[in-house]
Amino acid sequence: MSDVRRTDAVLLLVALVWGSSYLSAQTATAALPVLLVLFARYALSAAACLGVVAARRGGARPWTRDELRAGVPLGVTQAAVLVVETYGVAHTSAANAGLIISLTIVLTPLLDRGGRRGALPVPFLAATGLCVLAVGLLMSGNGFHALRLGDLLMLGAALIRAVHVVLVGRLTVGRAIRPLQLTTVQTLVGTALFLPATALDLPTLAHADPATWAQLVYLALFCSVFAFLAQTWAVQRTSASRASLLLGTEPVWAVAVGIVLGGEHLTPLTGLGAALMVAGTYWGQAVERAHRNAPDPLLPPAHALDKEPECPTAHTTPTTV
Repeated sequence: MSDVRRTDAVLLLVALVWGSSYLSAQTATAALPVLLVLFARYALSAAACLGVVAARRGGARPWTRDELRAGVPLGVTQAAVLVVETYGVAHTSAANAGLIISLTIVLTPLLDRGGRRGALPVPFLAATGLCVLAVGLLMSGNGFHALRLGDLLMLGAALIRAVHVVLVGRLTVGRAIRPLQLTTVQTLVGTALFLPATALDLPTLAHADPATWAQLVYLALFCSVFAFLAQTWAVQRTSASRASLLLGTEPVWAVAVGIVLGGEHLTPLTGLGAALMVAGTYWGQAVERAHRNAPDPLLPPAHALDKEPECPTAHTTPTTV
């Protein structure tokens, strides 16, 4: 498997895990307060990450300055995503939550306009538009309705997640940052942020039933530790826009989990929406890959850099680029 395909596969697996997280979060928040669920999720994640860091340290520094500088702001933005997203799941259906959050695929390219190549080409925007149409079809499978508080919160979570994905790329690309250490810093930041607001509710957490704890462990170890590590590892090897397109398959997995575990039924419209989402995702990533790998028109062709400069009076060694 090529590096590009391996990176794509990891991002798709993250999308699958996140697609399954809405049902787990909804189940957990039905038994415990939202902030307590988030604190438990972060605390369990931090404990797991610290254990792995300690086991693999081997005399090396636990964190570098770059990892701390990137981890603290990314920890804040990731916590913001999860708090808005979890409140949204608590006030809407798990299916709608997974569908609305996929609008990140439209918001991320609009924010990720930096770099020497500038904005992405029109076909990429057309592919994201196809994904938006797919979201509408997926939502129509459960019946259109007026926006509820939970839906509006999920729209806010989509915007914050787009900011977070762009920041992951800008703060980590080109720096010697280890994904495990960066994820550990993020989980510690999240734990510290939620602890003051949940300190009085900790006895409630201690008396949670085994099923609720199973949901919390799944959210912590798979939807947080694994997903954060995999996302950081993958974004370092691709672009934020490409990562967002692959993560945008999340609603397809959310629908699949709803059918298999939640007893939902696949209607013709939701089936068409899922197919369009996959088609739009792969079309968009192909356009983005070609755009990213195209020669920069502002630079001379590569063969021109290898030619000896013509000078009748002196010999000059060509500059190596």
